Amino acid sequence: MTKVENHKRENDILLGFLERPALKWLAAHMPAWVTPDVLTWLGILASILIFISYAFTNVSEYFLILASLGFVLNWLGDSLDGTLARYRHIERPRYGFLIDHFVDAISTVLIFIGLGLSPYVDLTVACMGVIAYLLVSIMVYLITYVTGVFQITNAKIGPTEIRLLAIIANTSMLIIGNPIVNLPVFGPTTLYTLFVGFIALLMTLYFLFNTSMQARKLQLLDEKRLERKQEKLKNAAENKESIAPNPVISKH
Repeated sequence: MTKVENHKRENDILLGFLERPALKWLAAHMPAWVTPDVLTWLGILASILIFISYAFTNVSEYFLILASLGFVLNWLGDSLDGTLARYRHIERPRYGFLIDHFVDAISTVLIFIGLGLSPYVDLTVACMGVIAYLLVSIMVYLITYVTGVFQITNAKIGPTEIRLLAIIANTSMLIIGNPIVNLPVFGPTTLYTLFVGFIALLMTLYFLFNTSMQARKLQLLDEKRLERKQEKLKNAAENKESIAPNPVISKH
């Protein structure tokens, strides 16, 4: 088990070649009053804005524009807080790790439930989506704990790409409306409910596959370590026996 500050971060995202320079530039030009904690709060408030905006699409579809703005602000707060802390050399590794993922969990719940309260996605399917996302998150955190490698992305898809996809989906909803799809078993449902359900299924399958693969890998490593330990104990016992003095037999 490694300390949080020693964790290796793997963040090879598709948009990394754009995001990393942008974050470095923003960190270098942030005014002094903008601290990592301020940015964390910005990310939380942005998630609340997304939740409210999706819920109010029952009143007007133009709240989708506000939801997209919320995703931009959420990216700014969530992605820049750690970069700013590292740029100013004011990192708090354990506190930052805890708060970052705590906020991510809250934001995920707010966004998916907000979608479920909109006319575009069924609430049950939205709940399946948030459950699947949290399962993947728990898997990532546990793997980080036991291996010391924090893998932020999967197949080059990370939070930044997901936010971009959400903005594209919001734009699509605003332009083409809310198409209905007739499924053979489930009956009529919205196109976006189908999309969220498909994403939830993919995340669940990925969780099952990757958890099984990582468990098997760790099992093999631990079994090899156990074999070496038992071999050392056996050798130590044999060495102890070989150097033990022979009992003296007295003659009468």
